[in-house]
Amino acid sequence: MTRMLTALLALIVIAPLAGDLAAQAGGQKSAGAGPVLLVETAKGMIEIETYPVEAPKTVEHILALVKRNFYNGHRVHRVVKGFVVQFGDPQTRDMTKRDRWGSYGSGRPVGVSEVNPKRRHRLGAVALANLNDPRTGDSQMYITLTPQPSLDGKFTVFGQVISGMDVAQKLAINDVIRRITVKP
Repeated sequence: MTRMLTALLALIVIAPLAGDLAAQAGGQKSAGAGPVLLVETAKGMIEIETYPVEAPKTVEHILALVKRNFYNGHRVHRVVKGFVVQFGDPQTRDMTKRDRWGSYGSGRPVGVSEVNPKRRHRLGAVALANLNDPRTGDSQMYITLTPQPSLDGKFTVFGQVISGMDVAQKLAINDVIRRITVKP
C-alpha cells in the first residue's frame, strides 16, 4: 500500500512538472504563455516564453524594448555559477564603462510590482532585476541556472526558457547578446 501511495503521489507531483520540462525541451509554449522572445547570443539561441497574464506591464515593457532593438549588442554582465546569468544594461556595449556594468537600465522602470505566486524561480525562470523593490525593475533580466525559491516574492518572473537552456548555462561575462526578437 505504501508503494502504491508513493507511486500515486509521484504521478501527481512529478507528471505536471515533467510535462512542463518536456515542453521546454522542445521549444513548445505552455498554456497561457504569450509572445516568445528569441535571444541570439554568441553561444547560440535561447527561446523565452512570456507571461502577459501574470505580468502584463512587464511583458509590454520588455516587448517595447525588444522592438526598439534595445538589447542588441549588449553583453552578459553578471554570471553566478549555479545561480543566474544576467544582461540588459546598455553600458555593456562600451568596454571602457565596465566598472559601471549592472548599474543602468533603459531609464524607464516598469513602475509596478507584478510578483505573482504562480510564477516561481524554477530552472530557466526569467525575471527582472530590481533595486530591492519589484517596481524598480527595468531592462536588466536574469535567467535562473538552478531553481531559486529564495527569490520568489521578490522579483517579477515574466518568462521561462523553453529552448536553449544549455546555451544559457554556457554564457559567460562579456558574451554578446547579438539581438533579441519576437518569434513570428
